[in-house]
Amino acid sequence: MKIENRKSKINQGFTLIELLIVITLLGILAVAVLSAINPIEQINRSRDTSSRSDAEQLINAIDRYYATAGFYPWRTSATDEGAGGSVGVDWTAANESWTDTSTESVVLDKLSSGGYAELKESFINRISGSTYNTLYVYNRGQQGDSTYVCFDPASAAFLEEAETRCNINVEEAEQEPLPDDFPSDEACGETVYSCLP
Repeated sequence: MKIENRKSKINQGFTLIELLIVITLLGILAVAVLSAINPIEQINRSRDTSSRSDAEQLINAIDRYYATAGFYPWRTSATDEGAGGSVGVDWTAANESWTDTSTESVVLDKLSSGGYAELKESFINRISGSTYNTLYVYNRGQQGDSTYVCFDPASAAFLEEAETRCNINVEEAEQEPLPDDFPSDEACGETVYSCLP
């Protein structure tokens, strides 16, 4: 009786072949899950979501500045007409030395200091970093025009959304046309940009 009990304890473990089969199946499942999740696309989507959030924050800061000061931060006063009419901002990289019409005051500095302080210094430092996805600002400069902030999308989902807005590769004929003040030449060219609003 003692000998049978010892044999049954020995037979309760897995064989090496059974373990290899289980490990192989787990590997196949891991590859299937990773291909379904596509981690690179998820990282790119996360980066684009961050860029979109920063674009919204920049638009809101520009709108609050306008509501408080009565003119946009790229202008020097409410009566600033520039050289030939209303003053807009023509597809400018926000993280570069973007100055107002006097070419003396950096617009991001105007948004983060003085009596307005619409943006935190940490936000300015983040979007001004050399590795940050550049935000482009556009405003045609006519009464009632929207201010657009655009970025180059890295993920397929954001790129498809941008192409749809630009009517590129769109199968639906009932797509809404772009607004007149939209920077279609810049945002819908060789590189398609995701733009807000």
